[in-house]
Amino acid sequence: MRRRTLLGAAGAAAALWRHAAAAQQPGRLYRIAYLGPSPPSAPPQRAFFAALDTQGYVEGKNLVVDQRGYSQSPGQFPAAAALLVEAKPDAIVCGGPEAGRAAQGATQIVPLIVNSDDLVGEGLVSSIAHPGGNTTGISVHSPDLDGKRLEILLELLPGARRIAVLAGSDTANEQHFTVLQDAARARGIELSIRTADSYAAIAPAIAAAKNGGAQGLNVLGSALLFGNRQAIFEQSLALRLPAIYQWPENAYEGGLIGYGPSITRIYGEQISRLAVTILRGTAPGDLPVELPDKLSLAINTKVAESLGLAVPQLLLAQADEVIE
Repeated sequence: MRRRTLLGAAGAAAALWRHAAAAQQPGRLYRIAYLGPSPPSAPPQRAFFAALDTQGYVEGKNLVVDQRGYSQSPGQFPAAAALLVEAKPDAIVCGGPEAGRAAQGATQIVPLIVNSDDLVGEGLVSSIAHPGGNTTGISVHSPDLDGKRLEILLELLPGARRIAVLAGSDTANEQHFTVLQDAARARGIELSIRTADSYAAIAPAIAAAKNGGAQGLNVLGSALLFGNRQAIFEQSLALRLPAIYQWPENAYEGGLIGYGPSITRIYGEQISRLAVTILRGTAPGDLPVELPDKLSLAINTKVAESLGLAVPQLLLAQADEVIE
């Protein structure tokens, strides 16, 4: 599973980046904001601003960063979005579909860059090629990979017959659940769905999965779950419930396995590129939605040992990153 290419638009994206590099306005002060669950210290955020720095947008010099939208829960998004919009930023980066919807509800003018599962399917843009309006971003299509995550989890747990899914209410989708149920049924697996709508509901949902006989946990993409991932790592370990996550970085942070695109790379390369292009004058509705261009598998063998698991050599051989 050495890194795989998903999208052949790298050349076009690079061309946009080169075009954007020529258009910065000397002496202008730019303002950018973030709305979502991440703190400003998170690696994706640091990668994003490091990339802006290389393109001449430096916080404290010609860039003001509005901190008020960081570390927000979905219920706080609408009020936070209204505050951010009042300050008239040049762009707002939104972490997840609920943040994107809240920002769209607050403005039809300020450019929005949304990182989400499916911007078209979630109704945030008109199309991938021509988003229209004031929104563009990245569609990670995490649901398309959840079947593969189930497959990886079963490679680790070959005797498992019951697997639970942990979903956040911010991205829960019955059609998606049906696809997952069908994939599990085809493998002879009984699948249970547990949904959390708040931080307080996450621990009971995981406990219910374990008490229901689940032998493994597939944690779906969700701003709510991502913002509370450390609590999920800790509880799944305490309950000895092996879990797989949507970002490879999760394995570095204390999760067992992560499979998907790198969230740090998405922010440090793709979202930063869109932001710079917008700051230099291109309308977001004219910028095609991007897809991740690489997938990777990361396995934390220390966590596996703590769970009493021996990771099969065949699975280790597929990993891009092994944390020991």
